This record gives sequence, structure tokens and C-alpha cells, in this order.
Amino acid sequence: MQLKLDINEKTGLYLGTEIDEKWWKRYTKNKLLARGNGKYWYDDKAFYFLRYLTTEPITISLKDIKEFKFGNWHSGRWCFEYPILKIIWLKDGLKLSSGFLISKNNADIEKIITELKNKLNVL
Repeated sequence: MQLKLDINEKTGLYLGTEIDEKWWKRYTKNKLLARGNGKYWYDDKAFYFLRYLTTEPITISLKDIKEFKFGNWHSGRWCFEYPILKIIWLKDGLKLSSGFLISKNNADIEKIITELKNKLNVL
């Protein structure tokens, strides 16, 4: 995969991916187990998160996204009351929830969710 970074990439933290929104059921395939800091961006096709020291981003196709949620903890990690973006999506017949700390401000996350929902409506 040719890595194409977006001009709008920003830093964040990937907290992990849960199966069926259960913190003790972690999804481990496709390099989704390791948590870490990195950069995120999104376009008309997907939401991407590239962890530092890796070469391929976590890619969540917009067509697989079912909903967005907020929380203060994810995959057994608490983020000091900062809002966590939870992307609920389907892969391999499983309902997955991937958690990202992408801002300490609810308004920023709501803006990103709105932009992603607008892209979903275009599909």
C-alpha cells in the first residue's frame, strides 16, 4: 500500500479495538492489537491512524462504519476524563469498536464526527 499522508493529519492516540464493545474482548488481527501514539487523518474513503514506528496505517473504511460514540475509557484504558472517539464498524462479521484520543475538546471531536458523517452520506 502506498502511504499517502493527508495535509490535515493531526496527532492522537490509538487505544485499541474491542469486539462487541467489551473491554476484555480485544480484536488482535490486522495489527490492531498494539496501542500507541501517532497521526490520524480521513478522506472520502476511510479514517486512518498511523502509529509511530509503523509503516501502514490502521484503516477503517467509511462504508464499514455504523456509528460514532464518545467515552472516557476504552479497551481498559482511562484517559483522565478526556473524550475518546469510538468508531463502531464491521469487519470479518464482527462488530468492532476502535477508540482514539484525538482531542481534549468535545467540540473538536463533534466537528470531526460531523465531517465523517457527511462523507458517509455521500457514499
